[in-house]
Amino acid sequence: MTLDTTKNTDKEYIVLCPVDGKPAPWVENKEKYGRNFGKSYMCYYCKEHDTYVGCHNNTRVPLGSMAGEELRKARMAVHAKIDPMWKSGRLRRGEVYRIITLKLGYVYHTGESDLETCNKILAMEIAYE
Repeated sequence: MTLDTTKNTDKEYIVLCPVDGKPAPWVENKEKYGRNFGKSYMCYYCKEHDTYVGCHNNTRVPLGSMAGEELRKARMAVHAKIDPMWKSGRLRRGEVYRIITLKLGYVYHTGESDLETCNKILAMEIAYE
C-alpha cells in the first residue's frame, strides 16, 4: 500500500487522483459540499471523479490518501467499528491502532487504507475487554 502523495521542492504536496493519476487541486471543501465544513476546510478534490482527501489544519498536508465514494464508506465503517473501543475509555486510541498494526503486520492508518485493508479490519476480531 502506498500513499498517493509526493512532496516537491516548493514544500507543497502533489496529491494524485486515484482514478486518472492527475494532480488534484487544493481547494476549500465548499467545492465538494457547497459550503465549508469544519475548522480545517482545505482539501484536495478531483471534481471529475469525486475523489478527495482533507488536510491537517488547513495546511497542504493530506490526512491520508484520496478516496472515492466506495472507499470513503469503507473507511467510515472501519471508524464505526474501532472508534468505540477508544472512545469508551477501555483502551487508548494508540493501543487500538497498535493492535491492528500487529495483526496486519504493517503500520495501520485508516486514512491511508485501501478497500482490501478496510475489509480486513471489518472482518478482524479485535478484543478490547
